[in-house]
Parts: sequence; C-alpha cells; structure tokens
Amino acid sequence: MTSRIDNSLTPPSDPARQPGTSLTPRRRTVVKAAAATAALAAPLAATPLARAAAGPAFLHGVASGDPLPDGVLLWTRITPTPDAVPGSGKGPDVEVRWEIAEDKGFTKVVGRGSTTAKAASDHTVKADVRGLRQATTYYYRFSVGSDSPVHSPVGRTRTTPAHEASAPGVRFGVVSCSNWEAGYFSAYRHLAARTELDAVLHLGDYLYEYASGGFASSGDVVREHRPKHEILTLADYRTRHGAHKTDADAQAMHGTHPVIAIWDDHEVANDAWSGGAENHTPETEGSWAARVAAAKQAYFEWMPVRPATEGTVYRRLRFGKLADLHLLDLRSFRSKQASVGSGDVDSPDRTIAGRAQLDWLKAGLAASDAAWKLVGTSVMISPVAFGSLPAYLLKPLAELLGLPTGGLAVNTDQWDGYTHDRKELIGHLRDKGIRNTVFLTGDIHMAWANDVPVTAATYPASPSAATEFVVTSVTSDNVDDFLNVAPHTLSLVGVAAIKAANRHVKWLDMDSHGYGVLDVTAERSQMDYYVISDRADPKATSSWARSYRTLTGTQKVERVNAPVR
Repeated sequence: MTSRIDNSLTPPSDPARQPGTSLTPRRRTVVKAAAATAALAAPLAATPLARAAAGPAFLHGVASGDPLPDGVLLWTRITPTPDAVPGSGKGPDVEVRWEIAEDKGFTKVVGRGSTTAKAASDHTVKADVRGLRQATTYYYRFSVGSDSPVHSPVGRTRTTPAHEASAPGVRFGVVSCSNWEAGYFSAYRHLAARTELDAVLHLGDYLYEYASGGFASSGDVVREHRPKHEILTLADYRTRHGAHKTDADAQAMHGTHPVIAIWDDHEVANDAWSGGAENHTPETEGSWAARVAAAKQAYFEWMPVRPATEGTVYRRLRFGKLADLHLLDLRSFRSKQASVGSGDVDSPDRTIAGRAQLDWLKAGLAASDAAWKLVGTSVMISPVAFGSLPAYLLKPLAELLGLPTGGLAVNTDQWDGYTHDRKELIGHLRDKGIRNTVFLTGDIHMAWANDVPVTAATYPASPSAATEFVVTSVTSDNVDDFLNVAPHTLSLVGVAAIKAANRHVKWLDMDSHGYGVLDVTAERSQMDYYVISDRADPKATSSWARSYRTLTGTQKVERVNAPVR
C-alpha cells in the first residue's frame, strides 16, 4: 500500500461511480437571512502550543476526510522545531510516517507509508490511503523519528459501504459557522462523543476572516483569535487555520470521525463571489485573485479535503445504494450579488453555481440510482420573504443582511438572489421525476426545516420538489446575540411572521447554537436538531430540540416527536 498526496485538480466525470476517487469589516452578515458529555472512544488529547519542545511535535491533532469504500484521506501537521509555527515558513523538511490498523492498539496494522512535511505546505501532510475494506472502522496515527519516534494522537475513521451495497442506514453529524471569537466549539465535542456517526458534514464558514472583534455583535470576544488583524495573505490564512486546529473540541471531532467539508464565504471573505467580496477592498487589500489563491491553498493544506477541478470543492461521495452526497461550491463561480429591489435577481445571465457545476449537479441527480440524493449547499435554497416583521427585528436583520429598513427584504447572497439557477434546478427535479432530494444547508445561523416549493407564492396548492434541513451555527451570532437578549424572548414574533409569509417553512429557530444529526434509511431521512446550553461555556451541555423527517417519495417534511436513538 502506498501513500500519496492528491493534488490532482481534474476529477472524474462521476466520482460517485469510481471507487478510487472523490473528489476591518464594513458590514456584518451574521444572520444571513432573518436576523462532550462523554469521553472519546479513541484516545485523543489536544496538545497545547505551550508544549512545543526542541524536537518535533504534533500540536494540531489528526484528521481524516472524504471517505471511500476502499480508502480515506488522512491528515496531520508536524511542528518540526519550536519556531516552525503555522504561517512562519520556518522549519526543516521532515519525513512523516503513517500507519492504519483495525484496532486501537495497532496489533492489526493493514497499511503503512510515509510522506514529507515541508515548509512549502506549512508542514501539513496528507496520505490518500487505499486498499481498505468497505464500511469498516479503522485507527490511524503518524510518527516522526526512528530511534525514539514521536507519535501523533490516535485517530479513528471509517470507510463507506461499497457503491452497489444495500446499506441499511447512514448517519452524519452536520455543522456550520464556527466563529472562534464568539465561543467554544462544544458542538464538535458532543459530535465526537457520538461514535455511531459515519461522518461529520461541515457546510462552510469553518473559520472567519475578520480582525479581532470584527464579528462580535455584542462587542464581546470570548477568546481572541490569531492573527489579530484581518487575514489577507497566505501566512495569515495558515495562522488562523492553525489556531483552529489547536482547539480541543475540534481535535476531538476530527480525530473521531471523517469530516466531509465544503467552504462558504468566510474561508476567504464575507459575501464572496467570483470577482470579489463585500469584505475586500482592492485599493487597500491588494488583488482579489491573490487573496483567493492564498485562502484556497491554506484551506487545502489544513483541511482533510481532496481538491477537485480548478481548486474547488464540488464533488460527489456515495454511501452504497442508500445515498449519493453531492457537495457544492457556491462561491468560486457565482455572479456578484444583486442589489435588493433591482430586479436583477431573476436575470438568466447571473448564476450562483456556474454553468459547469450546475450541469454536473443536474446530470448527477438524474443518473443517481441511490434511494436518497443529498445535496450539501452552503446557502439556503428555499425562498424566504420576511413578511411584516416588527421594527425591533427588522432593524437588526437589515443591518446584518444589508437589507433596506423598509420595503422588500430579500437575501440576495442566497439562492433568492439567483432565481434563474434555482428555477432551472427545481424544474430539472420535476421534469426528470427525481425524488427524495434533500438539501443540507448552513450559513444562516438559524435552524430551519423546509419544503422546497415549485412555486412559493401558491404553496401548498402547488407541489414541493424537494426538502431542506438547515443547521444553525456552532458559535456565530444569531438574532438573540445581536439583540443581546435571552433566547426566544423577542424572536418568536419574527418566527411567526416568517412562517406566515412562507408556508413551506415548517420550523424556524432564530436563536440557538448547536448541530444536527441526519439519519438516513431507505424509508426516511430525519434531521435531529440539538442545541448547546451556552456557547461561552467551554463545558456547555447539549440537548435535543426538534426532529423533522421526510418520508420516501413525499418531498415534504413532517415533525417527529423524538430523535433517532
């Protein structure tokens, strides 16, 4: 068995069918549309930066991602010398060995290999391991040195069912929007404790680009990120990624489950589009293309993700005949966001996905023989009209979203700002008779359960083409944070107004932080929503909030009275 670092930028035409592949702020957009209790099964301990010694050390944990039936991508970062901190460009090249086994004690080793950690890749390494057994749990570790080797923490991962296997079920943790300065990543810790998960799906905004204090609506910074200034250069992005990988809860999640990640805007800059971003000023911050290149290079160095064509993250993974997971990149190819009320949102000349990606998605959905077609999308596809919101809610939402304080309220950063792409995709689902499509979404810092209507204005008299489960933020500000009030004290009126104006919205929580657990069987896809007690408490507890499911063939969501056990 060999190790290789997969830097290929040319994916196969259908990765799901090929086992060997995968493939200073000006405006806050905190709420972008409406305003572990148990120890780990694998022995994983976060190593603080203070423990860096004269010799090499694994200070950033281990991770795995993009699982396949016969393989998985393994990741770590070695600190070869104390001065070789992330983004420094310092430190010698170091040979890093890896091994993967069927047991935590490594008495049943099934693969070994080595690669080189270089300053040119910020001393991060990836091993694209193949030759594994399908639907199997494995343990892995890295080491440096020969006489007295230094070992990394032990990670745990899992391969997927064979592409044609009749998998009985698959279960994902689902997260989005983890702002370091806003609180602790307790959601990650609670997901790490759930060893029954097949993978964790991170739907974007893994980190934020702002200067310290630039994304805290209340002015409070729970913990200061590094570097303190807004990140612009390759060294900046590497430094911030490195800081996130020192978090104990992040290390626990990454070390326990394979993570399947896509990016949204804050991995580069707020409200990013193909030619710029709201939070980028070329005159003072340099070339947009250079900033994007730096952010993407750091992302692929520090995340357990296989890059696909053109340095993007859209790709497809398969979980037996039960589910195809289509992952989207809705930043690299999109047109600039339209001005609210301009009418440009309906223009056929504007796109959120780009022609090539939209055609790839449509073809993949039509060709799929999986029971469920899951689509990981960083921004919400369901249409939202905000209706008659009270002034105390409309004002903060207008500031957060850049909306007018009166008149039409549309979030043009979501699919609402690119209605032609949405109409084409939904029409494709209808025309081709594609059923059991579930959109999985983050970004908006609120939890939603929606039907995706063919025609929102006449719903429910008109049909639903798909369903959508939206998870809230891990820590990033939402409505109660912005208003600096107790959760669910002021927002309930807004929830009622939004639901009244959008009858396809079955549930909405504007205030909580937490995560989701998606459980998929042949009969149904069910999202269990969990909330965190206090994002500012590093020992925050987790509790179940709501559950919604869609039954096979229905294209509608319904409430369930208990989570899946």
